[in-house]
Amino acid sequence: MPSKPPSCPLCGKPRDSEFKPFCSRGCRDRDLLAWFGEGYRVPAEQAPDGTADTDRFDDD
Repeated sequence: MPSKPPSCPLCGKPRDSEFKPFCSRGCRDRDLLAWFGEGYRVPAEQAPDGTADTDRFDDD
């Protein structure tokens, strides 16, 4: 069975080797803007004081 050629992770069009793994400069820049805008941020629960659970030393 022939394998499918890799496609752009954003729009699904065929990849362009110049903009790998994207198909165009537009998709590449759109992905970069998502990183800058914290679009790929993983939600985490934090205490009201802004510290993470691993930062706490007062718990026994």
